[in-house]
Amino acid sequence: MKIKILYWFLIPLSIFGQTKIDKNHSSQNIKCSTCHSCEIPTKENPCIKPCPRESMIRIDQKAEDAPRILTIDRIKETDIYAPVKFSHLAHAEMSDLAGGCRTCHHYNPPGNVIGCSECHATQRQRTDINKPDLKGAYHQQCMNCHRAWSGNTDCISCHEIKGKEKVIASVTSDGKKRIHPEIKTPDKIKFDTNIKHGKQVTFYHAEHNELFGLECSDCHSNESCVKCHAVEKVKSPKKLSSKEKHKKCSSCHNTESNCSSCHSNFEKGGFNHAVVTGFDLTKYHGKLNCSRCHTTKSQFKGLKNECKNCHGEWTWENFNHKITGLVLDDTHGEFECENCHKEATYTKPECSDCHEDKSYPKDLPGKKVK
Repeated sequence: MKIKILYWFLIPLSIFGQTKIDKNHSSQNIKCSTCHSCEIPTKENPCIKPCPRESMIRIDQKAEDAPRILTIDRIKETDIYAPVKFSHLAHAEMSDLAGGCRTCHHYNPPGNVIGCSECHATQRQRTDINKPDLKGAYHQQCMNCHRAWSGNTDCISCHEIKGKEKVIASVTSDGKKRIHPEIKTPDKIKFDTNIKHGKQVTFYHAEHNELFGLECSDCHSNESCVKCHAVEKVKSPKKLSSKEKHKKCSSCHNTESNCSSCHSNFEKGGFNHAVVTGFDLTKYHGKLNCSRCHTTKSQFKGLKNECKNCHGEWTWENFNHKITGLVLDDTHGEFECENCHKEATYTKPECSDCHEDKSYPKDLPGKKVK
C-alpha cells in the first residue's frame, strides 16, 4: 500500500515539475485528458498518466520567427573544440517536412519552447536510462540525419577546433531571411498505378493544405533531408505493399472499398462540394470558410444538410425571402415555409397542394429581384 501511495505521489511531481504547469492549471489551455486517463479524476483516484510527453506539445511557430544561430556551450568536457554554432534557422526550415518544431522540441508545456538542458542533465551520471543526458540527447538528435544525408558523422562536421572557428553571418548574402530555398506547394500531383480500372490518381496537393487545412507534417511526418540530398541514392528501393501506399490517405478516405474516389482512368477534377456531398454551396454558402460548419479539424463527415442545424427554425416572420432572389406576393407572403417547401433543405417548392394547374418555376409565387 505504501509503495502505491509513493508511486502516485512521485509521478505527478515528475510530470508537473518538468512541464511547469501552474498550481491553478485549470485556467491554462490544457485538457484534463492530457494528464489524466479517466474522465473525472479525484484526489483518491487521480488516474494520472505516467508521462504525457506527446500530448504536451504546444508549438506552432514559423521558422523565420525562430533564432537564427544558437550557441551550444553547456557541455564543457574538452579544450579541443569550440562551442557549437548551431544554425537553428536552417534546421527549422528543413524540419517543415519532418514534423516542424516538435522534431527536436518533442516535450513542451503550453506556450513555451524549452531548451534541451531543462530536461536532459549535463552530467553523465544519470539514474533514468530512458532519458539520455544532454550530450547523448544532442548526438541522438543530430547523428541519424547527418549520417543518412552525408554519410559522415565525424566530430568536425559540427564541432570546430578552438582558434579556427568560422565567422557565421547574421543574415544571408542576398538579404533574405530564409536560408533553405522555399519549398513551394504543388497544385496537383499525378500518380500512375498498375490498377486496371483506375490507372491514375490525381492528388490535389494545394487543396488538401488550403481547403482541408492539413499541415505538411500530417503526411510528411517521417521525412528528412535525405529525400532530396542523400549522397548515395538507393538503387533498388523497397516495394511498398498496397496497405503501406494507402496508409497516409486512409485516415480520411475509405481506401478499402471506395477506390473510385481517388482512382480513375483519366484526370479527375478537384473537390466539388455539390457532387461529393449533394449540398451545393455556390448560391449562399460559397464565401464561407469550411470551419464555419466543420468545426472540428479534419472532420468533415456527419453533418446534416438541413438548414435548421445552423439557422434554427424559419418562419414567415423571421425570414426575409428576398435574399433568395424572389419577393413573395401578398398571398404567399404569410404562408409558413413548410407549406411550399416539403423538404428540410428548402429546395424546389411544391405547388400541387393548392394549385392543380401551376408549377414552379413556370409559375412564380411573387416577383424575381436581383
